[in-house]
Amino acid sequence: MSQIYDTIIIGGGPAGLAAALYGGRARMKTLLIERAKFGGQAATTEELENYPGSIEDTTKPLIARMKEQAERFGTEIIKDEIVDLELEGEIKKLKGRDAVYEAKTVIVATGANPRLAGFKNEVELRGKGISYCATCDADFFTELDVAVVGGGDSALDEALYLTKFAETVTIIHRRDEFRANKSVQEKVFANKKINIIWDSVVEEAIDDDGILGGLKLKNRKTGEISDLDVQGCFVFVGFVPNSELFKDKLTMTERGEIITDADMKTNIPGVFAAGDVRQKSLRQVITATADGAIAATQAEHYVQNL
Repeated sequence: MSQIYDTIIIGGGPAGLAAALYGGRARMKTLLIERAKFGGQAATTEELENYPGSIEDTTKPLIARMKEQAERFGTEIIKDEIVDLELEGEIKKLKGRDAVYEAKTVIVATGANPRLAGFKNEVELRGKGISYCATCDADFFTELDVAVVGGGDSALDEALYLTKFAETVTIIHRRDEFRANKSVQEKVFANKKINIIWDSVVEEAIDDDGILGGLKLKNRKTGEISDLDVQGCFVFVGFVPNSELFKDKLTMTERGEIITDADMKTNIPGVFAAGDVRQKSLRQVITATADGAIAATQAEHYVQNL
């Protein structure tokens, strides 16, 4: 492909689509490349109640409108998978399976995936009782019994948050002590809504006609199998950023999160990162779209100063 874009966005989730909108509105020649399904993690959530203006909306129409809006302002959107890239220099080269693309700036918006716990029916019941985001889905489990899988800071923080909605919260941890900071642990131990099952893992999510009907647990020390009657299960065993392509090119944390400044700038001039792929404290649609808007605006400034 001979043409040189002002910016190429890799990833079609909320961060990428917001960047595409802002890039197009800034009259930049903008290309968005998505390898699979538009919407990223948001596409796995049936309802989106915590995004402003989406009170009676589901996720799919919202993502479709984001895509349509970006295209309306002239952004070109295609399907391809980037397999290699050269990010140094004034012109960045991206090699896809279908073509080679060139741009003055690149916005990385490849997202992240929640790390799976690995129990039976986990994938099949995702969004049907199994969740990876308490902030997104806690309200759906008001006055119900839920479980939390994990023992780190995020698991305990989310367990405490869930107590505002759920009748009871049972934390299932594979070890006999938590890894979270002591102050959070103290809050968990003091909360009467929280129960803890130590030295145990989830073996199976019980499929009750397409929705979660409970959990089968296994004690790692005794081998004993038991049932836990819950209507919801929140898994917090970490996130996996989709950043493998940028390894040894962009500065990352030990977990593979791309490090940026507040303007979404990476360690390479003209390369920006937005959304869940970057190091950040809150992974939500609203923070992803904000990242995308900032990245595109900074990309515009960069192009103007070339």
